[in-house]
Amino acid sequence: MTAAPLRRVGMLAPMEIELAPLTRELGLTHDGEIHRGKAGDVDVVALVTTMGMTAGEVAAQRLLDIGVDRVIVVGIAGGVDSATVRIGDVVVPETVIDRRTGSSHGPPLSPHTPVRGTISCGDELITDPVRLAEMGATGVIAVDMETAAVAAVCERAGVPWSAFRGISDYAGEGLVDQELFEATNPDGTADPDAIKRYLEAHPEKLEVLQRLAQDTTIATEAAAAAAIRSCTPA
Repeated sequence: MTAAPLRRVGMLAPMEIELAPLTRELGLTHDGEIHRGKAGDVDVVALVTTMGMTAGEVAAQRLLDIGVDRVIVVGIAGGVDSATVRIGDVVVPETVIDRRTGSSHGPPLSPHTPVRGTISCGDELITDPVRLAEMGATGVIAVDMETAAVAAVCERAGVPWSAFRGISDYAGEGLVDQELFEATNPDGTADPDAIKRYLEAHPEKLEVLQRLAQDTTIATEAAAAAAIRSCTPA
């Protein structure tokens, strides 16, 4: 699909850590929750959605109300199979599935990066290897918690969307377990007291957290770079 010239693009980062490389590279400044900058000649409006499908819907609608030519989801995702995606790979999905409704959306507008595979989206944390294998057999290569919700809002409004998701971990490894997930704030920042209690109960997880931090940085940087490239003429 050929992209029309962009005047203003909206970027949605579910977590603060996913917004950080965009802020650095695009010189984003903010007035409250709205961040503004430029990608070349293109105006950029960015928001942190916080995690979850409903949060994605609300943030996407906010961008549409502001007025943008395209909405781009930028962030991380959990890989389903290490044979299909590697840490730091950027997935631009051909299709995204909303596990709440079973609806699918796509393909997105992606002028510079080939689309591939399916991302399955929902609020629950999926770590069961059997379930992930079943999903992988249907073409799912990654999981996240926002993209399909954003895509649905954009498609209803007739606004192009795309998603750039860097692989930060493999869902089936269980590096992010339910207890650790619940110790994380909706914007992805850690609850220090909860993390302290988590490590007191599971001191062996310190190395896991260090690995997650390193791989998440790799993934967020890659996703942001790909998203920024997509704003330039094809």
